[in-house]
Amino acid sequence: MSEPAASPSAPRPTRILVADDQPDVLEALRLLLKRDGYTVVSAQSPSGVLATLDAEDVELVLMDLNYARDTTSGREGLDLLGQLRARDALLPVVVMTAWGSVEGAVEAMRAGARDYVQKPWDNTRLLATLRTQLELARALRRTRRLEGENQHLRREQGGRSPLVGESRAMLPVRRLIERVAPSAAPVLVTGEHGTGKEVVARLLHAASPRADRPFVAVNSGGLSEGVFESELFGHVKGAFTDAKADRIGCFELADGGTLFLDEIGNMPLAQQAKLLRVLQTGELHPVGSSRMRKVDVRVVSATNVDLGRAVTEGRFREDLLYRLNTVEVQLPPLRERREDIPLLAAHFLALQGQRYGRPGVHLAPDALEALMAYPWPGNVRELEHAVERSLLMATGDRVEAEDLLLKRAGQNPGGAARLEEMTLEEVERYLIERALGRQDGNVSDAAKALGLSRSALYRRLQYYGIKGAR
Repeated sequence: MSEPAASPSAPRPTRILVADDQPDVLEALRLLLKRDGYTVVSAQSPSGVLATLDAEDVELVLMDLNYARDTTSGREGLDLLGQLRARDALLPVVVMTAWGSVEGAVEAMRAGARDYVQKPWDNTRLLATLRTQLELARALRRTRRLEGENQHLRREQGGRSPLVGESRAMLPVRRLIERVAPSAAPVLVTGEHGTGKEVVARLLHAASPRADRPFVAVNSGGLSEGVFESELFGHVKGAFTDAKADRIGCFELADGGTLFLDEIGNMPLAQQAKLLRVLQTGELHPVGSSRMRKVDVRVVSATNVDLGRAVTEGRFREDLLYRLNTVEVQLPPLRERREDIPLLAAHFLALQGQRYGRPGVHLAPDALEALMAYPWPGNVRELEHAVERSLLMATGDRVEAEDLLLKRAGQNPGGAARLEEMTLEEVERYLIERALGRQDGNVSDAAKALGLSRSALYRRLQYYGIKGAR
């Protein structure tokens, strides 16, 4: 009885090419990898590897460095590695060597190998290495694809930033935006600093019937009492000492379109009352004018403040909150959508590459690994700045891990504003590292500067994994 045909939707098994001149090694690896769900194709020489790649579609190469012609130096394998890199720079290659040569392994990594294992191998470590490199390679291929897609998106959207993200945490955000964008309903966008609240506001505007009308953004929480009314409602000439000409306020500038009020949670109560009156009536009076002006504005506001708590504490008007949050869009922090990091990095690299005239630069595997491992306390905004910085630091056609300068960025938060975005543990680690730096790594002196005992500081060094102290 013949076997039933495979379902067209069934996932194709991952194919790995194993190259070694010893048949018993090939058979042992075939059995091991088969038990882990992989399909194995094999070759016994460099020419066999190249011929197999011409005929087979494989996702990873696990290859020996030494073959029959040259069994000690690894030169034959290094030559083959160079040819594989020239064919497909994203094809992950893991090398094997039976000679335990650190120098050979280092040279192979410099030549483009993703990792190496020594014979006899440890099954658990080998399988973990292969899984890691396969996942990384898929992410890299995806970022390459997205670089092209991002260029198309920018053309389609006229330069507007798309909402990049396909993670599970972002799916409800996308669905909500699609449903509320065509309406004129006020929207409140909430989330931590740097999560992309203005991007959402612009996307709501672009997908609405008001898309061909103005989008006006203002930091409403940063306006002083003296300029608040003038900025939002405008003024007439002579209304106050410096009013040398009429000024159109943000509400009038956005008439027929969308007004984005950022940092709404930081607005003082007196200003909240004035804003509420305009939202209730749709009418405003420029400062110094007795003439009423009607405006048709859709308001999208944003904050990282818990407005419900602010209402309870008397810092925010409840009636204003009701006016602003007919619909609330909550943006998750980057740590809750880490699978979007490769997409976001590719998007920002494409944007900055175009800006700086370097469109061909891409992420190296170690750079993507560093991005995935970093905690991103500054969220998407910090990622964007890191990618821009790495593009400026990179000397070749790809960004390496050291170009990101992530460790340095994490050690120097840049003042109180950045400290406010950090957790208590992040602040403590930062202060410990700064103290050690000032004391040239001397634990006793650093402990004294921090007001800790030497043993207490050692416990914290162990907890945070801080090395280099003496």
